[in-house]
Amino acid sequence: MASVSSGPTRRSFQSAKTMASASTGSRVSCGRDLNCVPEVADTLAAVAKLGFDFLCMPLFHSRFRREFVLEPAKTRAGAQTRSDLLLCGRDWNTLIVGKLSPWIEADSEIETERRNSEAALAQELNFSAYLGLPVLMIPIRGPHNANLARLLLNHIHTGHHTSNFWIRVPLMAPEDMREDLIENEPHTCIDDTSVDEKTWSWWHSLRTLCDYNKRICLAIEVGADMPSEAVIDKWLGEPIKAAVLPTSIFLTNKKGFPVLSKAHQRIIFSLFKLEAQFIFTGTSRHTEKDFRSYLQYLEYLNQNRPAPNAYELFAKGYEDYLQSPLQPLMDNLESQTYEVFEKDPIKYSQYQQAVYKCLLDRVPEEQKDTNVQVLMVLGAGRGPLVNASLRAARQADRKLRVYAVEKNPNAVITLENWRFEEWGDQVTVVSCDMREWAAPEKADIIVSELLGSFGDNELSPECLDGAQHFLKDGGVSIPCSYTSFLAPLSSSKLYNEVRGCRERDKDPECHFETPYVVRLHNFHQLAEPKPCFTFTHPTKDMNNNRYQCLRFSVGCNSVLHGFAGYFETTLYKDVTLSIKPETHSPGMFSWFPILFPLKQPISISRDDYVTVRFWRCNNGKKVWYEWAVTEPSCSAIHNPAGRSYTIGL
Repeated sequence: MASVSSGPTRRSFQSAKTMASASTGSRVSCGRDLNCVPEVADTLAAVAKLGFDFLCMPLFHSRFRREFVLEPAKTRAGAQTRSDLLLCGRDWNTLIVGKLSPWIEADSEIETERRNSEAALAQELNFSAYLGLPVLMIPIRGPHNANLARLLLNHIHTGHHTSNFWIRVPLMAPEDMREDLIENEPHTCIDDTSVDEKTWSWWHSLRTLCDYNKRICLAIEVGADMPSEAVIDKWLGEPIKAAVLPTSIFLTNKKGFPVLSKAHQRIIFSLFKLEAQFIFTGTSRHTEKDFRSYLQYLEYLNQNRPAPNAYELFAKGYEDYLQSPLQPLMDNLESQTYEVFEKDPIKYSQYQQAVYKCLLDRVPEEQKDTNVQVLMVLGAGRGPLVNASLRAARQADRKLRVYAVEKNPNAVITLENWRFEEWGDQVTVVSCDMREWAAPEKADIIVSELLGSFGDNELSPECLDGAQHFLKDGGVSIPCSYTSFLAPLSSSKLYNEVRGCRERDKDPECHFETPYVVRLHNFHQLAEPKPCFTFTHPTKDMNNNRYQCLRFSVGCNSVLHGFAGYFETTLYKDVTLSIKPETHSPGMFSWFPILFPLKQPISISRDDYVTVRFWRCNNGKKVWYEWAVTEPSCSAIHNPAGRSYTIGL
């Protein structure tokens, strides 16, 4: 029997008592939720036989309300629940998800009930830790959970256990569910925002009280009624580890098998991407079929989900993983770094197309044998742009003289070998910083790939301005322009990743003043991206400092954790590259988005606007960004004077 996954990677264990196969990465991990478990070992064997990977069960009998305040029940003798010896330690550690007793109300307004619940909660938390359970599932049923949050946080900070806690929250509050459901009637999405955002606010209050503790995660309960797609997208930005699927939400197909509506299928496909685990609760509604049919249907959906595209395949394993942006101007890149970017199937074909169109425009057919265009590749790396330019010249049947300029002496060795083995005298290799090079002649075309995830963050403007003096009047720069874009985002996963980046001898908050390159995955983008900074080449204005104020309409209750950065570039005329989601170049993986975090999450109401102010600063020695939110409330200005992050010139 496969285990419940308590961390980001799925671990598989073989139970000594059961004969179910261990789960693989491609298989859906499913658990069975039961409210009554007469014999633990027998029930575990039975659910394993059906194909489940773990069992969700109460640790104490759900009707046994222990008394901790009043005598004589307070001192009643005897065991209050069954022995841990009924299962071996490894089974408790990997195959059981504990459930908190449903009668516990730690935030009850009745004092005796609250005190009793506090004691019972402490007892169940401690017993769960004693058993070594990977997860304890705790339901919340309303907006007031401050005392529960305090007790849970106290337990986490005072114990030496490693349990995680799944907060079970329904997507829709029970009182807001329709009662007129008819079997096989399609379920409509509710569109009353005050109703369908209600339970999210319960969860948001609890996790905020718990200070975004990484061990407190989410188990959403998917009901028959669904909130609007915008609200579902918001839920999908939360740290969802599990989804509870009641059997009552399943419809029946013509052959009598359980199936889900299209709306439910959409959320299931999204949960597959988050690698959530699924928990089936309720009795079988399809009594003529084995309970396995529910699991088989989910596995069928998993096998038939849309295949990952080239970008998703490349990014596998890098989801929400923070990386420092490259600084190729200050640092010499390694061979493997060049190799990764050279594998991009789209970028260089677009560059080739841009050079091809440019050559056709600049050299008329009647001059193709006499007009030799001078093309300079600035930042040639290991030569992919040189090769793309030579291919374009052959394709256009135009003559070309190429200079490959590269400051990295290690990459120059590769370029010299290319010249010796293939390029010949058509290419001149120059080992020099483009800003310091005294060019022997002026260029008709300069080609560069100096763009970072935010467009200008690898100092393309400064480099190309420094090289512009050897471009002929009327000469062409490829790319000719690029624009950065920003969008507000919510992601407690990314907020926690940044918070966990602390280093010795550095200010604890400096990581919140640093941009990160990251494959955004478990996040919710709160608004469409808006253009931030634009640079064009060649240019007469060499001042590359910028200041931009952007205002976004959010339209839902949420929490702001930072901003996602993207870029679009025009290589030549209609030949473009983009990492902006709406216009992303299909199959291109050379750039992940960039993240600008915020030190403190900012709560947003649906009627609020988010205003962010962004600065690009250059003092002649280095470049840096500063950013601040000024609406709906003010944040501190992040990274003033480049105190935490700069890009060296």
